[in-house]
Amino acid sequence: MNDHAFSAPERNAVYRAIFERRDMRHFNGGEVEPELLRRLLLAAHHGPSVGFMQPWRFIRITQLAQRQQLHSVVEAERLLTAEALGERQDDFMRLKVQGLLDAAELLAVVLPDGREKHIFGRRTLPQMDLASASCAIQNLWLAARAEGLGMGWVSLFDPQVVAGVLGLPAGAEVIGLLCLGPVAQFYDRPMLEQEQWARRTALAELVFDDQWGQASALFAD
Repeated sequence: MNDHAFSAPERNAVYRAIFERRDMRHFNGGEVEPELLRRLLLAAHHGPSVGFMQPWRFIRITQLAQRQQLHSVVEAERLLTAEALGERQDDFMRLKVQGLLDAAELLAVVLPDGREKHIFGRRTLPQMDLASASCAIQNLWLAARAEGLGMGWVSLFDPQVVAGVLGLPAGAEVIGLLCLGPVAQFYDRPMLEQEQWARRTALAELVFDDQWGQASALFAD
């Protein structure tokens, strides 16, 4: 073990949060204490970001009427997604895809306007603003799991309609609605895996050496 490594219990806790994190859809209402919510958002705010641009903005939805508006927007997109899935439409409609009305807290994650000014690390890869904000979301997700709270990332919505509900300025872009709060239990496996919607791909199929498609020696027998 090198001098900079955490202790074994600390390392185990980090890996436990990673492996037990779930995209939750079932919530028990309740509440998230303000101090805890601030702590979780601080964890998000310490996510890595390209060029230290910190392209995350969080809008906390506190009004029931606004939640209901967003729920309607998500429900409309759920029906359109089901149509687009064709033969898997019925399977999809049986899935619970969001908990906007059930979760203790609902947060919208928004990329701010004026992002084009940040070119450090983005001149050829402008999508790194989205990648950076996703890191903040993952920090929040892992911290929530460590605190015993569930979180679900909802992306079934028309972003322009949601922008109107949230009063976003031109150029800002919503990338997710995060449901956060107490849950009865965490899924043993990712819900979509439990529901046989998809399977986890073997890691060896995703890691190459030197060239695309060249199997990595890491996984050689």
